[in-house]
Amino acid sequence: MILSNITVPLLGLVDTAVIGHLDNAYYLAGVAIGTMVISLIFWLFSFLRMSTTGLTAHAFGAKDNLEQMAVLKKGLVLSAFFAVFLLCLQPIVVYILQNHITASKEALEQAQIYFSIRIFSAPAALTNLVLLGWMLGMQYAKGPFYLLLVTNITNIVLDVIFVVLLDFGVAGAAWASVIADYLALFFALFLVSLLLKKHGLSWLKLYIQPITKLKETLSLNRDIFIRSLFLQVCFAFITYYGGRLGDNILAANAILLNFLLLVSFALDGVAYAVEAKVGEAKGQKNITLLKLWVNISLFWGMLFSILYSLGFAIFSDQLIILLTDIPEVVTTAQVYVGWSIILPMLAVFCFIFDGVFIGLTRAKEMRNAMIFSSLIGFFAVFLILESWENHALWAAMSSFMLLRGLTLIKKYRDLVRCGLLIPEKID
Repeated sequence: MILSNITVPLLGLVDTAVIGHLDNAYYLAGVAIGTMVISLIFWLFSFLRMSTTGLTAHAFGAKDNLEQMAVLKKGLVLSAFFAVFLLCLQPIVVYILQNHITASKEALEQAQIYFSIRIFSAPAALTNLVLLGWMLGMQYAKGPFYLLLVTNITNIVLDVIFVVLLDFGVAGAAWASVIADYLALFFALFLVSLLLKKHGLSWLKLYIQPITKLKETLSLNRDIFIRSLFLQVCFAFITYYGGRLGDNILAANAILLNFLLLVSFALDGVAYAVEAKVGEAKGQKNITLLKLWVNISLFWGMLFSILYSLGFAIFSDQLIILLTDIPEVVTTAQVYVGWSIILPMLAVFCFIFDGVFIGLTRAKEMRNAMIFSSLIGFFAVFLILESWENHALWAAMSSFMLLRGLTLIKKYRDLVRCGLLIPEKID
């Protein structure tokens, strides 16, 4: 999961690199805005993957094949409904882009080009979230590895062809992502077919399987949606406020956000694994095994966070220059790169314990921790330090990540102390 997840931010780095070497900063600023909007929209629906992983892992641990199929069917039906909703929403989002985002005219034009193309990948992207989550819940980590690896390598190759060789610019980067998303969909369906066959299941049985426990699933998805909304608002605010500080700041922040994504997806690799293993342990009602997986994931998460901090401390200048050759953007990014060095060690606990609580399907606690951390850790800190301008944004992001982890740790310890990790404990 770590190896496959790292390919996601590597794709973002390639997007940034190919656009960052065009002849003006507004191209990179436009992609930053367009990517921010697409990420905000798609990751608001990350509950499709999270809830599917947790519920499937419970069914896998309990050896309940019918429930495994029911979870998959619910996820696919919901993803289709929300994909149609997003496509219908496109004109409203374009209007907001044109009239309520602060950036140069040129940057906004590029952002609109990028978004208007990328939004057509919504049906594939949302369905892929469900299929990815189901494979994780079924303890098939190689499936997501193959899926993300093939998809993102394809996207990277198409980026180079469309942007560098054919000179399609921002539109080329967007089309590369759309094509890769649909390729991923067909490949994911193939992998899931193999997995169904392995467990004596089939698409026909899935079709006739009734949808059960829909109210429980919708309640879980609602809480994860609210959690994701507050998370994405914080990330979007960095791009929004950076636009008010100029295209160079906006472009520099796009580079540093890619550094953060590189960290987050690697740590999410550990978190995805703990989601599946904690969920399985809960399905087996084995609290000893559950605690063991939490401790193992903490060890690996802390190790990788230290390695990332050391890597950024040593190679940050080279990475920035690799991503853009615009002198003003390079200089600006170097001013703020210190935040990228400390963020991995501050953020590790929120990633790991997000995975723990998804595996436990305790979305309400995740939701409450996220709301508190965004309001107090991000926006309150930013308002206090606003005179620091862009430094205030990164200080707010750092405190936000740290507070998310601390609140989830406290809740986990409370559940352990009160014996509520698993309703009926069986060691």
